[in-house]
This record gives sequence, C-alpha cells and structure tokens, in this order.
Amino acid sequence: MIIKHRKESEELTIFNVLNRRMTLSNKDRQYYFGIKKGYEGEVMFDEFTEKLISDFYILNDLLFKVNNTLFQIDSLIIISGKIYFFEVKNFEGDYLYNADLDSLYKLPNKEYSNPLHQIKRSESLLRQLLQNNGYNLSIEANIVFINPEFTLYQAPLNKHFILPTQVKSFIQKLNAVQISNNDESSHLASKLVSLHIKKSPYTHLPEYKFEQLKKGVNCSFCYSFSISVRGQVCTCGSCGYEESVETAVVRAIKELMLLFPDLKVTNSVVMEWCRIVNCRKRISRILTRNFKAVGNSRWTFYK
Repeated sequence: MIIKHRKESEELTIFNVLNRRMTLSNKDRQYYFGIKKGYEGEVMFDEFTEKLISDFYILNDLLFKVNNTLFQIDSLIIISGKIYFFEVKNFEGDYLYNADLDSLYKLPNKEYSNPLHQIKRSESLLRQLLQNNGYNLSIEANIVFINPEFTLYQAPLNKHFILPTQVKSFIQKLNAVQISNNDESSHLASKLVSLHIKKSPYTHLPEYKFEQLKKGVNCSFCYSFSISVRGQVCTCGSCGYEESVETAVVRAIKELMLLFPDLKVTNSVVMEWCRIVNCRKRISRILTRNFKAVGNSRWTFYK
C-alpha cells in the first residue's frame, strides 16, 4: 500500500526546463545531473517495492524536521510494527570500501562521502522523531546501490549495504515477513505523512531572467524547439511527434508559471514566450479555457 508516492521535486523540474532554455554553467550542470541521476535511481527502487505483495505501508521521498534539524528519507516501509528505511544510491562504476579508513572511494582514488555516516544520522533523527510523537518501533536502515553497473570491492558483510544483485532477494525477504494487523502501523503512516515537509528550503537553482531564456514551445517527446504549426496541430521537425496546439501552449505556459511564479501572465507575455501562435485571440481563448482570469480588459492576467 503506497501511502506517499514519489514525484519529481520542484527543483529538478525547474532544472529540466532551464537545461532546455539556457546554457547551464559547468557547476550547475554537474549539480543538475547529480540530482537527476539520484531521482532516476529512486524510481528504479520504487519499481521493486511496488512488487511487494503483502499489506505494507510504503512512503517515498520524505523530508522531516526534528529538533531544528532537517533530514530526508528516500523510501520507508512499515511492516507489522517495524520500520525499514532506505537511502538509495545510483552510483555507477567501480568503488572500494576501505574499512580501516571507514571511507568509500570511486576507483582509482576519488573519495566520496560515506553513505553509512548519512544513514546513521538519519536513523538517529528518525528515532527521535518517533519518540517525540509517542512511537517506539524497531528500525532497520539500509543503503541500496541500485545501478546494475555498480561494483563495490571489499564490501563489508556486517554493514547494511544492499548491492544491485541483492535487491530482488531483499524484496523477496520482505514478502516473506509474517504480517499481523496492526492499527499502530496505519496510524504511524498517516502521522509521518502529516509531518512531511512539502517544500525543501535547500535548493541550488542558478540565477536566470526572462530575457535570457530561449523562447518557443519545445517537443514534449524529444524537447526540440523545431516546432511547426498547421491548423490545430504542432509537428516536431526533429522527430515528427504531433500534439494539439492548445496542449503544447498550455504546457509552455505552465513552464513559464513555474519559472516565474510572481510574473503576471498576460496575453502579450504568452505570445512572446511561446512564439508559435501569432493570433492574440487564439492565445486568449487558450488562456481562458485553461487558466483563471484575474482582472478585466487590458489589465487581465491569468493564474
């Protein structure tokens, strides 16, 4: 039972749009690719947990605050009064775990933050959060290396590492857990959802302005801006994908509203942003059908 589904963060969604409409700096591009790859890894793990056949409570992508400290949990499963939570890593390539230094390296010699330190911190904070809300459940924390192209040399046997070849068997192990009806598990799942912080205060978006962004409507399939309009249909000149003009324009307007939440979206602004429809009346009809008009006459804008 998936109590909280995973969805793309607003930060990643904005980066996806900006990556198509401006040239990101090397630093911003590296950060963007990092959070994108992390999200893709979490989605890969979701494909496994969705195959659980028992009545578990599954909560994805949680952000909590306890004692003025924020912490994130990629996935959490409540089973018969026990909590399993997972930190998902989409690492790729050959890595080495150095037990003497308690460190993780990407070969040949690039050191990474040890995910064990992160998960121990999260486990401690989760336990405090539970105790603060009157719960005292057993917790098992695991680090999931989800990418099939990941290899970890000298992987410790006594650490909660789940390697790519072990994910399937771990899910089978969970499926074999004896389930007992427990109202506490249901109440806890609801409580955790209520405690989840919806908007992270930590984002690292680049600076951008309306004037510097590429204008136009891009293809929803290949993201090319080579769009031509004939009648009610947009056609991509790169891949041939077709969609209605209204669908394409609405999608572009939503991108505009996402990037500039304080901007008054008027007919003129949308024409400049989309550039594939030259008829003001047509743009006005699309705006009126799909958004809420505020004001009247030439002062009208849309939300």
